[in-house]
Amino acid sequence: MSDAHKDALALGRNESRIIRRYLEALEAHKPKRGRKRTIESVKTRLASIEQKLPDADPLTRLQLVQERIDLAQELTTRAAPPNLAELEDEFVKAAKSYGHRKRISYAAWQEAGVQPSVLKRAGIRRTPD
Repeated sequence: MSDAHKDALALGRNESRIIRRYLEALEAHKPKRGRKRTIESVKTRLASIEQKLPDADPLTRLQLVQERIDLAQELTTRAAPPNLAELEDEFVKAAKSYGHRKRISYAAWQEAGVQPSVLKRAGIRRTPD
């Protein structure tokens, strides 16, 4: 394998990692339907779960433990959200060449949640060059 081939593979892996991180961050911060849950409401629910656990039957206890784990994870995620601006800047640098190589259309990027303004910054057009 030539050095050029190795460099191309490394570039592809790096661009894939950048694209994946950005799309995962978009997915994680996509607006959800319904009433928004606040940090205080999560903490209140956690306290409620702790009160119910000692008297719960085994099946209910299992469900409460899982809900407690999920809520703790949510609190952790909210405490340290990813720097979306930094991920977006990295995405902008990598998206055009990645999309060209993988034949990803403008419409596919949009359906994946990437905003038109970000696609414009990345140099991705509605119609191929």
